[in-house]
Amino acid sequence: MTDQITADKLVKVYIKIRDHKEALEAAHKIEVARLNEQLHTIEQELLEMCKATGQDGGKTPHGTFTRTVKERYTTNDWPSLYSVILTHNAPELLEQRIHQGNFKKFLAEHPEALPAGVNLDRRYAITVYRPRNSTD
Repeated sequence: MTDQITADKLVKVYIKIRDHKEALEAAHKIEVARLNEQLHTIEQELLEMCKATGQDGGKTPHGTFTRTVKERYTTNDWPSLYSVILTHNAPELLEQRIHQGNFKKFLAEHPEALPAGVNLDRRYAITVYRPRNSTD
């Protein structure tokens, strides 16, 4: 008699693979965080060298480094930002992506307001849960 694949066997293997994947991801997160700390330390040393020499970079036999200014804008007053965007008709100040939860709720309340060009990708998915009293 051949071994038959059952939903129970598939779920068991799925959970085992998922657990192994999560363990690998956790280990990699720790290693990547350690490497990022080392890179940050080296970047700080190079920034100090640039500051001390008054230069914006340098060239070595192993590579070139450049000091640049990085800017990032944030807000703690969204209503004020929205007001500026509306006043100056500047929607390009926001990133172009749709907030999935808010858009779904909006369409449920205003189904006639679906803008042209908006696509919906709807597909079935499987979610697997471990039993609460599992020892596997």
